[in-house]
Amino acid sequence: MKAITVVGIDPGLERVGYGVLVRDAPNPGAPNPGAAAAPSAPAYGCIETARGLPAAERIREVYDAVSAVLDEHRPDCVAVEQVFFTRNITSALAVSEVRGVILLAAGQRGIPVAEYTPNQIKQAVTGSGRAGKRQVQEMMRRLLRLDEIPRPDDAADGLAVALCHMNMQRFP
Repeated sequence: MKAITVVGIDPGLERVGYGVLVRDAPNPGAPNPGAAAAPSAPAYGCIETARGLPAAERIREVYDAVSAVLDEHRPDCVAVEQVFFTRNITSALAVSEVRGVILLAAGQRGIPVAEYTPNQIKQAVTGSGRAGKRQVQEMMRRLLRLDEIPRPDDAADGLAVALCHMNMQRFP
């Protein structure tokens, strides 16, 4: 069995957080051959767009940057956070447009997409669907054995989305 690569994405118009996680295939010669190894985080970051640009240009920048991440890391799956807005419909529409180009970039490459709610992500990585941002960030540092909390916050969220998918799918 080969290593599994997942790209997690936290969508937004101003900032799109992403995280790439790789979990190696189990080693049949290991003392506990069925145990899953902790994933590594070879890349994470944030795609930022300038507020002064027209929406179409910002969305194209997101598409181009997400496409570059997918082309470089060739993931087995893309996991995307679902977005729920109850107050600001304008923000909800803008984020939905960004989600659309993220799904398009994955679809054009034949990469399956999984979607998770913010509560599912928090539950999967902290054990509580009500966890705060700081708790999620600290768990990313611990679970991925990083020296520091991933920055910016959106990058930590992208990693959390990817880890949620790995946990939900029970990848080896």
